[in-house]
Amino acid sequence: MLMKKQTQNLVSKMNSFGPRNPEDMEMGNQKQMLIMRIFLGVILASIAYSQTPIGNQTNLDDLIKEGLANNPLRQAYHEDIGVAETKISQVGALPDPMLSINLMNIPFENLGFDQEPMSGKQLAVKQGLPFPGKLGLKQRIAEVDVEISKDMYEEASNSLIRNISTNYYNLYLVDETIATIEKNRQLVTELLKVAEQKYAVGKGLQQDVLKAQVELSRMTERIISLKQNRQQIETELNTLLNRPVDQSYGPTGNPQIVKDSLSLTELKALGDVNRPLLTLWQKRIEKSERKIDLAKKNLFPDFAISAAYTQRDVLQSGMGGADFFSTGVSLNLPIYGRSKQKQNVTEKKIENKGLQERYESVQNQVYRDINNSLTALNESLELIDLYRTGIIPQAGQSLQSAMTGYQTDKVDFLTLISSQMTLFNLELEYARLISNYNKQKVDLEFFIGTSLSLK
Repeated sequence: MLMKKQTQNLVSKMNSFGPRNPEDMEMGNQKQMLIMRIFLGVILASIAYSQTPIGNQTNLDDLIKEGLANNPLRQAYHEDIGVAETKISQVGALPDPMLSINLMNIPFENLGFDQEPMSGKQLAVKQGLPFPGKLGLKQRIAEVDVEISKDMYEEASNSLIRNISTNYYNLYLVDETIATIEKNRQLVTELLKVAEQKYAVGKGLQQDVLKAQVELSRMTERIISLKQNRQQIETELNTLLNRPVDQSYGPTGNPQIVKDSLSLTELKALGDVNRPLLTLWQKRIEKSERKIDLAKKNLFPDFAISAAYTQRDVLQSGMGGADFFSTGVSLNLPIYGRSKQKQNVTEKKIENKGLQERYESVQNQVYRDINNSLTALNESLELIDLYRTGIIPQAGQSLQSAMTGYQTDKVDFLTLISSQMTLFNLELEYARLISNYNKQKVDLEFFIGTSLSLK
């Protein structure tokens, strides 16, 4: 990190700031030793924190793979696809045939089948036949429902990746903040020792001791709050990954800054093709168009064919007994089409227009999100470059100047420490910018529906 390099450079140059007058040699040596203790302590704290075993680190790609495999909500969306697929064959099948058993023309007086020539026992079958094309349209509507379910599944998957990644970079920021405060605390602890020593021999001020103690207490309070925040982030990650809620995570790695040069127009084009939310609405419009076609088909009649077998007994008179076979075709008559079927066509057309307008609204919202995310991403990049090449090096030079002033008694000790803490705080802000940049990039990838590395 930039802070570590700045500190190492400052320590390596401290011999050049030694006292020039022999009578000040002892005091200058004490100051040099003090600075050496402070900065060596800070460096050791930084190195100790950064040397966490690699095997204990939390890897973002591994978290994403685990989340995609185990997240129950994502699995529920996957089950919806299976449900939708089972409906295709259902709606494409013919209506169930009707089987009827009839007792026909039985005399009421004796309820016999051998009294009248028209009496008989009938077995009939009737099969409905929708107007040609209706079943195919219903089947296509069901197929579009499957595609919609798949888009919802992909949108849920992308949302899950976004949430896992955002929490990962939040975890990174918390860890970097704690590391920075730990380095500050090491420095202020050394300051407190010096202030107490000076105050004990009557050469220091009590306010220096009190200020150092207050700073340590505030840092301790901040670390406690950050650790609680880390636990909340871990709980959120455990929920997304379907882990036990109290499972802990190791430190994160240092995110990389990878610049992308895509324009807003190119990103919007990627979103049109890859964002599941947009393709989902396109499929809903297609489904609505198929419903219009089906409503038009309802202006034509459906058919039914029937076949019946009638068994007759021989009459007591010795006559009759011949069995009958009969068949027929029936159809419904859409004579109320003007007030019924045509109104249904109009209803479906209005519904389709509403879906197209909603799609346009959703598309505009996606474009807005892409534009805002791209703007924030570019702003973060500029600030990162500014901090890396300007602000942090300048703060390092300011600290070096404070050290020189302290050697010549032109700067008091608290001013020196304040300069060092300013540099630490800038390092913390730099970490926040890196975290924000990566979260903004995750947002942009969610809005366009694909990874920028796969563009």
